[in-house]
Amino acid sequence: MSTQQALSNLNLTARIIADKVNQETPLDGNPDASQIRLTQRFPAISTKPTPDSLAEQSGWKAEIQLGFSPARTMAAETPKTVVHHRRQSGPLAIQRPLYPEGSPCHVYLLHPPGGVVGGDQLRIQAQSDSRAHALVTTPGATKFYRSAGAYAYQRQELRVETGGILEWFPQENIYFPQAKVRLDTEITIAEGGRFVGWELHCFGRPALKEGFDSGNVVGCTRLTVNQRLVLAEQINVQGGDMHQHHAGLRGYAMMGSLFVVHADEQLLKVVQTLLNEHSDYLNKNNMVAAVTALSGDIRSSRSDDQSVLVVRAMGQSSESMTRLFTRIWLQVRTHWLGESPAIPRIWAT
Repeated sequence: MSTQQALSNLNLTARIIADKVNQETPLDGNPDASQIRLTQRFPAISTKPTPDSLAEQSGWKAEIQLGFSPARTMAAETPKTVVHHRRQSGPLAIQRPLYPEGSPCHVYLLHPPGGVVGGDQLRIQAQSDSRAHALVTTPGATKFYRSAGAYAYQRQELRVETGGILEWFPQENIYFPQAKVRLDTEITIAEGGRFVGWELHCFGRPALKEGFDSGNVVGCTRLTVNQRLVLAEQINVQGGDMHQHHAGLRGYAMMGSLFVVHADEQLLKVVQTLLNEHSDYLNKNNMVAAVTALSGDIRSSRSDDQSVLVVRAMGQSSESMTRLFTRIWLQVRTHWLGESPAIPRIWAT
């Protein structure tokens, strides 16, 4: 099966499920009769636990808020970005900011326990103010372990103000068999803001020949640009559902999405060319990947026509998918700022 056929099947399956979810179920709130009917017609779709119900579970609760802004004492055209606001509780923290590129602020987000279990709740907020440029990553994968019944819940709220840049690159989420997880991401970009970031999901541990044969991963990623919702994607993966595994995931253990705001026609062509040039790489690493342009006029350079690029990939290896997305990010940054970025050294360890 060709790359385009596989991605088309994935997108078709996602649209069918997302359309039914959007038509018949609320994004949040208690399940109603229509949601019960939906789960009956689509066995792979489980009733999604609400944030309120998850808040009542016992477990570790952690929260971190990060605000990035240009240093007030800097009068340079590209001022140094600093962490002007940090508030944290529970086992979430950051290391001392790094400046391998000069002005942009690199931050490593830490979760010292090293894994998330049923009942745990993590909330992460990051905002890049006007003229600020921040890059946030993690030193390792986030592991969601087996659960006896309680759901782990992680919510990410990312915001970019006019003239700001936020690069969001957490390493992959690994869902162990029998894990139960809700993962929500809310991305809000003001007019003239720029964002590039990814989500990487690994179901099971393919390197150990361990599949995601039971468990449930649900959630939603929402992207709002210039006060307009341009993307709302539901995820609802039921471990052990072979129809979903073959028809939806096409037998792959990994899926990932990379989002780029602001994009134009030239950047779209650059990414398309890169993917075409990496066809041998994709085949060698048993991957498929494609890019789609959303929102606005991709041919326009106006700030209020903030088009979005979404690169989707499926594969069997987090390393090969991260490497591909990193190469795309290098092109995005070069297109934006005219120079290639410094890759976080933590990725090489």
